[in-house]
Amino acid sequence: MFQNINYLSFGEAGILLEFGSVMDKKVNLQIHNTAKWLNDHPFDGFIETVPAYTTLTVLYDPMKFIHPNKSAFELAVEQIKRRIESMPEENVTVGRTIEIPVCYGGDFGPDLENVAGINRLSQQEVISIHTERTYYVYMLGFAPGFPFLGGMAKEIAAPRLSSPRLSIPKGSVGIAGEQTGIYPIETPGGWQLIGRTPARLFTPDLETPVLLQAGDQVKFYEITRDEYHAREAEHEHHD
Repeated sequence: MFQNINYLSFGEAGILLEFGSVMDKKVNLQIHNTAKWLNDHPFDGFIETVPAYTTLTVLYDPMKFIHPNKSAFELAVEQIKRRIESMPEENVTVGRTIEIPVCYGGDFGPDLENVAGINRLSQQEVISIHTERTYYVYMLGFAPGFPFLGGMAKEIAAPRLSSPRLSIPKGSVGIAGEQTGIYPIETPGGWQLIGRTPARLFTPDLETPVLLQAGDQVKFYEITRDEYHAREAEHEHHD
């Protein structure tokens, strides 16, 4: 199905599948569809998949692959290739579109003014540009449920902070380079903070603890401070 996958050894029990070298939505969709297919059609010794921007890591048990003339790596690659070749052409999973409310600026977005200044825009122009795009969730990482979102306009790009904050409130929406993301838990971080959402991105006691999944799409929309507090109170009422 895919012609140009490179298979590289990744330690003693991992195989790194390289689908490309440039961050691309189409390539990333292929990665997540392949991960789902392998998870749904595991081979003996398969453990799990770890998708990233342009790669997919497959973890396996090398003790399940004993052969006098072939390595465990070679045997596992054969199993992976066999399954990828059996993937149907129409096996394309379109993720959900999730709308995320954000209260921008003020103490919720202490770096909004800085991001606007860097790009010679007003704060409202930054907000308008940030909310007009639909973002693609390339992967989750760094913290539980933290979405790395692609598709942000270059007009509002901003570098990471030179000195990261020791504590960033959960729900904070930030910008780093040409990416935007949401902090699901309170954690240190160096992204420029432009707003905060009352949405719960990580709820550990739920069967599915994360709100977003790789392959989903995100659309931000602006809310007022009063709306933020009302939604936050609603979440606390249901806890």
